[in-house]
Amino acid sequence: MGATSDGDRPWESYQTVYTNAKAGMDGVDKEKVQRVIYEMSKGSKYFENEQRKEAIVKQRIERMRAQCAKLTAKDIAQFQMIADKRILELESSRDLSKIWVHSDMDAFYAAVETLENPSLKGKPLAVGGKSMICTANYEARKFGVRAAMPGFIALKLCPNLVFVPTNFDKYMNYSEKTRKVFRGYDPNFIATSLDEAYLNITTICKDRCVSSQEVAEELRNAIYEETGLTCSVGVAPNRLLAKVCSDINKPNGQFILPNERKAILTFISSLPIRKIGGIGKVTEHILRDVLGINTCQEMLKKSAYLCGLFSPCSIDFFLSVGLGVGNTDTQFRLRKSISSERTFSSTEDQSLIFKKMEEIAETLSNDMQKESLFGRTLTLKLKTTSFEVKTRATSLQKYIQSKEDIFSHATKLLKAELPLSVRLIGLRMSHFCVGTPHSADPMQKTLSGFIFSGGASSSADTNADSLIDSEICFSDDVNDLPLGYDHPEQVDEKHLTHCTGERNEATDDRSVAKVCFIYIYSFYIEMPISSCTQSLMEGMDLMNEEDKSADNRALLSRTQEEVVLWINDYMCSLCGCELPPSFVEERQEHSDYHLAEMLQKESMDNFGKPTQGSNPVQKSPCVGRSARKRRNKSAHNDGKHIPIDCFFERSKKVRRP
Repeated sequence: MGATSDGDRPWESYQTVYTNAKAGMDGVDKEKVQRVIYEMSKGSKYFENEQRKEAIVKQRIERMRAQCAKLTAKDIAQFQMIADKRILELESSRDLSKIWVHSDMDAFYAAVETLENPSLKGKPLAVGGKSMICTANYEARKFGVRAAMPGFIALKLCPNLVFVPTNFDKYMNYSEKTRKVFRGYDPNFIATSLDEAYLNITTICKDRCVSSQEVAEELRNAIYEETGLTCSVGVAPNRLLAKVCSDINKPNGQFILPNERKAILTFISSLPIRKIGGIGKVTEHILRDVLGINTCQEMLKKSAYLCGLFSPCSIDFFLSVGLGVGNTDTQFRLRKSISSERTFSSTEDQSLIFKKMEEIAETLSNDMQKESLFGRTLTLKLKTTSFEVKTRATSLQKYIQSKEDIFSHATKLLKAELPLSVRLIGLRMSHFCVGTPHSADPMQKTLSGFIFSGGASSSADTNADSLIDSEICFSDDVNDLPLGYDHPEQVDEKHLTHCTGERNEATDDRSVAKVCFIYIYSFYIEMPISSCTQSLMEGMDLMNEEDKSADNRALLSRTQEEVVLWINDYMCSLCGCELPPSFVEERQEHSDYHLAEMLQKESMDNFGKPTQGSNPVQKSPCVGRSARKRRNKSAHNDGKHIPIDCFFERSKKVRRP
C-alpha cells in the first residue's frame, strides 16, 4: 500500500477486493479502475483500515521470510521427505470415478431483476445502493463495476449505472426453482448459496449411457426452461476443480475437464492460485512474496518450504491444490453455524441500531426454524465506521430458536459495546441441537468439570440467561473475516463483569457436593485416591479454599493433555476415535474417560487390585481424613448435612471381578 518507487503511480500498489476482477471483466482497463478506486478511497476510513491490514500482512510476510531464511539444508531435506510422503498419500487418494458438476447462475440477482423488468435489458445494472452493491450485470462489469463495491465508486466508473434495490424473497423464489431442477439430476446435491450448487452426475451418466458434456448441456437448458435464467457449469472429477471450471466460459457456458490424471495435471500446471476457492488476496500475497508461488503446480515445487512454514491443515490443502485432488464424496455434515448480517449507512443512533438487530434476529430465527435448529452459542458481529470488525460471543444455558430469545441475548452483547458508530451488524448461531431440544440441561458438567468448577450451582448460575461458567469470548478482527470463519479469542474483564455481574461466594453446599462426588468417583471405579488424584486434592481445600479452583482446572487440563493427544486436531491418539474440534463437550467427556482409565490402571499398578470384601476408599489415608472431616462437620451443623455413608451401601453386585 502506498506509493511506488517513483511516487508517481501510487494506485498501482493499491489492491482491495474492489480491484479483483470477476467474470466479464477481462477487457477492463485495470489501471483506470485502480486509479479511480484509489482516488475515491484515499483519506477515507476504509482506506485507513486497508492500510492497517496491509501493514499487518507485510509484517507477517517479513516474519515468514525470516523463518524461511533460517531453514538449513538439513531442515529442507527433512521437510521434503515429509512433503513427498504426504504427496504420495494424497495421490493414492485420487478418485477419478466420480463426475461432479458445479452450477453457477450468471449475475443472479441482476438477471432476476432484468427478467421481471425487461426495460432494464442491455443497460448497466447494479443490485444494491450507493453504499454497497450486491451484484452487477455483465454490461456494468465492462466498466469495472463489480459486487462488493460501494455504489458511489461504481457511479464514477459508470455514470449511466442503474441501481435496483434488493429483494431477497424474489431471489429465494428463483433459487428454489433451480433447486427443483437439481433434484432431478442429484437428489443429494450440495447448495453453497442461492445461486451455486454441486451435483454428482456419476450415476445419471452411467444409467443413461450419456457423456458428462451432454448432461451439462441438458442441465443448463432445463434451468433456462424452468426459470428463464442462464447459468454456467463446470464438469470435473472433483468439486475443487469443478468450481474452477464453471468460471472459465462465463456467462452461459460450460467447460469439461476429463477424468484423466494427465489432463488434470496439465490443467493445473498454469492455473493461477487465485482461481482456487479458499485462496484469497492475503494468501495469494503471502505465497507469491514469500515463496514465489504463482501457479498451482508451483505448490509441489516448493512443497518443502510449505511444510516448514504452514500448519498441517494448510499444507494438505496446498498440496491437494498442486495435485488437483479434491473431495469426491457427498458428505452429510451437520451444519456448524447459521448467520445473517446487514450493511447500512454508518450510524450512532441506538434506536436504529437495535431496530436493525431485531430484523436480523427475526431473519436468523426464521432460517433456524426452516431447518429445525436450536442453538446455544450466539455471536454478534459489528463493523464500525472505521471498518474495524468486532465479534462478541456468548454461550447460553439452554438451546434457543425464537426471535425474542435471540434478540434478548444479542441486546446484552450489544449494550456492552455502546456507544458505537456501526455500518454492519451480524448475528450467528452455532452449537446446534437438531429438532426439539430435550429437557436435560445442555450445561450438565462433565466429570472433571463437576469436580473443579463448582459442583452445585447457585441460583444465579442456573438462570437460563447466564453464561457458560460465567464466560464470554470476543475478538477484534482486523482482517474482516465473515461470520462463518473462526476468530481469535481473548477475555476482557470489563465485558465479563458487565454480562455476568459479581460472582457469588462459594457455599458449604457446593464444597460438600465436591467431596461427595470425589468419594463416589473413587467408589465406582474401585480404586483408592492414589498419588495422582491426591496431588489434585492437595491443590485445594475443598471446604475453605474455593479460590484455587482455577489452578486445579489447569492442573487437570495438563494431566488430560498428557493422556490424550488429538492427531491432526481430529483423531484420538489412544483409541483412534475421530472427534472434530467443534465437538467440545464430546471431546471433554472422551478425555475424562481416558483420564479415569489411566488413574484406575495406575492405582492397580501401585496398590494392587482390591481384595474381596474390602473397601478401597478406606485404604487411602487421604480419603480417611476427608471422611472424618465430613463426619465432624456434619456433627456440628445441627443435622443440615448428612454423611455420604448414610446414602450408599456397598454391594457385591457393583464390584468388578
